[in-house]
Amino acid sequence: MPIIALQDVDSSQINAVGYDPETQTLAVQFKGWKGELGATYHYTNVTVADFEAFKNAESLGRHFGRYIKPFPEKFPYTKVADKPSGDMPAAA
Repeated sequence: MPIIALQDVDSSQINAVGYDPETQTLAVQFKGWKGELGATYHYTNVTVADFEAFKNAESLGRHFGRYIKPFPEKFPYTKVADKPSGDMPAAA
């Protein structure tokens, strides 16, 4: 599992995102129901173009909900953290 630095974003649904172009992995740290920090997931097979479209979208949450989340076959995902801890540790 790659270590991906997260950058805070302005979104009502997403707290922070990061991307590793070498492994084509998108990291998304969500917000909880009350706006608190939520779980972090890694989505694979995300091209640089996919990531650019996502991070430049008018609404990150809407873009994620339309173009990434509905396609787990194209963008398989793994939950990597229940709560934030900065950069995600590498798998042992």
